[in-house]
Amino acid sequence: MSRRIILRTLILFTSLVALGVVLKTTGLGAAFDKSWIDAQVKGQGVSGEALFVVAGAVFTAVGMPRQVVAFLAGYAFGLMPGTMLSVLAATTGCATAFYYARFLGRDLVKARFPNRVRRIDDFLSENPFTMTLLIRFLPIGSNLVVNLAAGVSSVGAASFIVGSGLGYIPQMVVFALVGTGITVDPALRIGCGVALFAVSGALGVYLYRKYRHGKTFDDRIDSQLDERY
Repeated sequence: MSRRIILRTLILFTSLVALGVVLKTTGLGAAFDKSWIDAQVKGQGVSGEALFVVAGAVFTAVGMPRQVVAFLAGYAFGLMPGTMLSVLAATTGCATAFYYARFLGRDLVKARFPNRVRRIDDFLSENPFTMTLLIRFLPIGSNLVVNLAAGVSSVGAASFIVGSGLGYIPQMVVFALVGTGITVDPALRIGCGVALFAVSGALGVYLYRKYRHGKTFDDRIDSQLDERY
């Protein structure tokens, strides 16, 4: 193993440990919830919106489901502003994880898992923007794993990040809508959210199966789709 891979590996693990320590010692790891939104974000104007985007980006970058961010954004800001801010936060988190993997973990992962990286490249390389959209439309799969896997592949950053941002929108609308239902007409809004999520999920599965042309991004995703759809 080359010195460059060893150095990047050390930086990778050191930064992850440092992030974990910061989240634990400051209490931020358990702070991103409704109580924190009430205390720090709601009614704070632009500063509250900026704080929410930064916090949402950090938490999605380290693995928090983007749907949680959209739910809290809907609660804090309403449907349309909440959707836009949550998409911005999730896309920023996506870019952060992508570049983190590309600059720090790429050589290590390629050396350890060459076959998997090759399959990811094959899935995304022909039309990275469209294929990224297909992945993001799916109602299952790990947002963090997709970001990191794309980071170690040869896919272009712009196509992946822009495709991710646009692909996030349908589910973010749904969960922001559900978030607004906490305080306003909850039964109707949550019911609409569930119905829209089912429709968007089914559409995502249909498009994925139709346009992937026999390629697969992850065997586990395909097996879950076969079981559920």
